[in-house]
Amino acid sequence: MEASVVQLTQVTKKIGSKTIVDGLSFEVRPGEVFGFLGPNGAGKTTTIRMMVGLISISGGEVRIQGHSVRGQFEEAMRHVGAIVENPEFYGFMTGYQNLIHFARMMPNVSKERIDEVVRLVRLESRIQDKVKTYSLGMRQRLGVAQAILHRPSVLILDEPTNGLDPEGIRELRDYLRTLAKDEGLAVIVSSHLLSEMELMCDRVAIIQNGKLLDVRSFKETAGSSESLEVRFEVQDTAAAAALLQEAGYTTRAEDAEVSLQLPDRREAVAEVNARLVAAGIAVYGIRVITKTLEDQFLEVTRGNRIV
Repeated sequence: MEASVVQLTQVTKKIGSKTIVDGLSFEVRPGEVFGFLGPNGAGKTTTIRMMVGLISISGGEVRIQGHSVRGQFEEAMRHVGAIVENPEFYGFMTGYQNLIHFARMMPNVSKERIDEVVRLVRLESRIQDKVKTYSLGMRQRLGVAQAILHRPSVLILDEPTNGLDPEGIRELRDYLRTLAKDEGLAVIVSSHLLSEMELMCDRVAIIQNGKLLDVRSFKETAGSSESLEVRFEVQDTAAAAALLQEAGYTTRAEDAEVSLQLPDRREAVAEVNARLVAAGIAVYGIRVITKTLEDQFLEVTRGNRIV
């Protein structure tokens, strides 16, 4: 496993007597899209503001490429690209002029690098147009281009899908995954949209009331269970259930399906299917039931829904 790009250790934020963020600890690796999931007011934006130095850290430590945000701020920020809330540009200038203007603030950003990031975020056809003519989705893409000009190790985006239409959300999702893969970036995305996080992220941290409840890996979750719930759509549910119960399976019949728990291996599904077919029971479909991110979130938060 590669070394972590970002490490949070017991990070806390207090305002007066109120604790906004309470002892958060997690790490993010290069090349992954890491989701920061929680309801509005859970402490996501506060945490991100501490990570990029916009507000002070009351306790704990944030390290980026080994550099402390509190003690080595400039060194840490050299490795960070971020969009907190909405990206801001000069509307009377073209997208390309905005990128040139921003590149002048940083060392060693060549014209070739500007052209490269324009291609990465797929703005080639509109980069010479004035920003005031851009849609919200195009502004988000230009914001990402601006944030990665200096080849950061981590890209941090706070609620980047806010206000985007379905097409814009899908575009954002696709090129963030491309950036993580092609540039080796660690991408941190905060959101309260369960469905988008599930499609976009490799892992997700669930936060509620300022506390980290769990970190879930979709890849690990998919293969970590010892058993699977499998549903067989059959011609005769009563006959199928009786046959499988005689063979020692515990079944549940619902409408045209028979549901049962099987070991997490493909052969187990094939064995049940073969048994049904050999008995002359037609099998019309087989479904493996997996937990969605919403199911996992409700399980972790004991049913407290995102609002």
